[in-house]
Amino acid sequence: MIQFINQFPADKKFTYDERIALLRARKVEQTAQKAKNGGANEDDYGLIVQDEFDFKLEPSHPNGSIYGYRAWCSNYCRILQTHPLYVDPLDAFVGKGFLFLERLRPKDKKWNPDYPYDELQAIFNKYHIISGIDNCHHFTPDLQIGLDLGWGGILDKLKTERAKHDESHYEFYDAEIEVVENIIAFLTRCADELEELSGKENNSVLKANLADMAKMNRKIAAGVPETFKEVIQWLCWFSMLSRTYNRGSAGGQLDEMLRPYYERDVEKGILTDEDAIFYMACLFLQDSRYFQLGGPDANGNDMTSKVSYLALEAADRINIACNLTIRIHDNMDMEFFKKSVAYLFKNKQGWPRYSSDNNLVEGFMRCGYSKELARRRVAAGCHWMCIPGMEYTMNDTVKVNLAKVFEVAFDELMTLPSPSTEKLFDIYSKHLKVAVDATGAGIMHHLKYQTKSQPELILNLFQHGLIEKGVNITDGGANYYNMCVDGSGIAVVADSFAALEQRIEQENKLSYGELYTHIEANYEDKNGEYVRNLMYHSQRYGGGDTLGDKWAQKISVLYTSLVRDLCNQHKGVNFIPGFFSWSNTILLGSTVKATPNGRKKGEPINHGANPNGGFRKDGAVTSMCNSIAAVQPMYGNTAPVQLEVDPGIAGDEEGIEKMCAMILGIMKGNTLLNINIIDKDKILEAHKDPTKYPDLVVRVTGFTAYFAMLSEDFRQLVVDRILAVNGEE
Repeated sequence: MIQFINQFPADKKFTYDERIALLRARKVEQTAQKAKNGGANEDDYGLIVQDEFDFKLEPSHPNGSIYGYRAWCSNYCRILQTHPLYVDPLDAFVGKGFLFLERLRPKDKKWNPDYPYDELQAIFNKYHIISGIDNCHHFTPDLQIGLDLGWGGILDKLKTERAKHDESHYEFYDAEIEVVENIIAFLTRCADELEELSGKENNSVLKANLADMAKMNRKIAAGVPETFKEVIQWLCWFSMLSRTYNRGSAGGQLDEMLRPYYERDVEKGILTDEDAIFYMACLFLQDSRYFQLGGPDANGNDMTSKVSYLALEAADRINIACNLTIRIHDNMDMEFFKKSVAYLFKNKQGWPRYSSDNNLVEGFMRCGYSKELARRRVAAGCHWMCIPGMEYTMNDTVKVNLAKVFEVAFDELMTLPSPSTEKLFDIYSKHLKVAVDATGAGIMHHLKYQTKSQPELILNLFQHGLIEKGVNITDGGANYYNMCVDGSGIAVVADSFAALEQRIEQENKLSYGELYTHIEANYEDKNGEYVRNLMYHSQRYGGGDTLGDKWAQKISVLYTSLVRDLCNQHKGVNFIPGFFSWSNTILLGSTVKATPNGRKKGEPINHGANPNGGFRKDGAVTSMCNSIAAVQPMYGNTAPVQLEVDPGIAGDEEGIEKMCAMILGIMKGNTLLNINIIDKDKILEAHKDPTKYPDLVVRVTGFTAYFAMLSEDFRQLVVDRILAVNGEE
């Protein structure tokens, strides 16, 4: 047990704000410790660094890894049987975890070797594709299923449905039943330990809090949560339990999920707004899980409620890494929207971000879905949407490296007489089709054999109709299969085509052969730097009606058509294109040699759908956002705008109004907007010595993270983006 008891005088009283301040300070300390241990270029997750729990994997295969129902079930249940309880008496809830079972596997032994894909892997290697094979979840559960049934109700349902099926389904049911039984036993043990701690705590306030925790957790171990507070405790446990298995999932539409419990408790007189704010602040402290606020219901009516406002207030009070998304739509509560923008500038922590209901709904409807169903899709991750409990998506796990495909195509072009951009585009189209087709085949291979590698033992339980079917979600358990296929590096490719057309074909500044010689030398030969700058300062994507913009639109149309053609090749599965790189900009650029746009060997590719940075000094937000809007695939997934904004732009009421207008303007043509608001001097100081600002949060990409947690090279990427806003290289 990891606990912090008897740290205050017995008669010490606490306001909610005092408790939040103390909890936040502890969070900052723990984040600093994680940074010292190596950090990570990803979501914060809320994991606790500790030395008391050293879990050892029990492999099911000679290669040291685990595969299939039995192995995952037994190892996960062993974790629950020995996992210590983390308790902070200042908190309203418990539910902190220490590890991810999926990351205990050997890094190069994740996929079950009995189901190889060597021919596909050769193509993946050639084009440096992140195939998504064996990537877990990235779909959204419907947590209302758990809130309605409780763990005990889920267990009863599993047993009832098992009795209706033949033995071909027993492996599924037996694993799921064992997992839920161990979850209930774990939560019951935690309630016992909380009761024990209550007897040891000297402070009367914290003693009563621990006793209340014990009672609440004993009830929801197998029962149904009934109050606002019990629901949030249940959500905290779900977060920890799903994270511990395989990093868990998004949380869904938080305000609408909590609203009925809030209204009922307020009516009964057992919940105040200050209570609700504190409870949600503790929820955000527990994990940086993705939640959506506001947006339309299935009929287009605004879902903003009092809980929506209180959630923003809670995020403001705790002021840590949060992943809150505000959904912009025609009937939006403008006061709520304005309040969210005010918090964005007040705290400068990268939250919230904004999604466009109109563009996302219209796009998803182009896939054949109704408007009502499309509106049920919520912001669920770095750049993606999902219908809770209905879809399997593989969102954000598949990346086609457009820049690497360009490299292969350009090398082939240079073996031909009379090279041209027209010939290059034909060659590029051919190679991109091979890359996209292989990616689609990889997704189908994943769907066919993922159960034999890593079944979804936790998230299976929160899908509509899945328990009744008695199969893993990849074996037909989902209602819809909407597979995300992201392209990465569009700006590198567009700028390369534009530079070739402008400098060689239009201006005759040099020949293809001369340029190729400089590229092969990484622009480090005689006159290489001059040529690099010549190509670098050509008409770039993002400038507004440039050659780069023209090529980016052409590439977007090509990529979108190739991904959508996968739907014809693989019936029953819907393939949806997007443009996103996540934190793979460094990785995907590392294998790409110098490119015609002046980028040198191994340098990162562009961030998501954003232009390459550094070529404009005027901020040109409108031109950039219009360029990104013009390359949106528009089938329900996103090509996000990453916007770096000077904090002085909205320092007063008038500034907030102008920023609201700018956001609404951007979202008319775009799908998702991430905004960073960081002082240049502060970010530079933090980059030199991250320990100076352990609580500095930045929006890295679709996720927010503590700056000190990022690796040095990834911190540099964020710094470079901030400097570009200030007209510096």
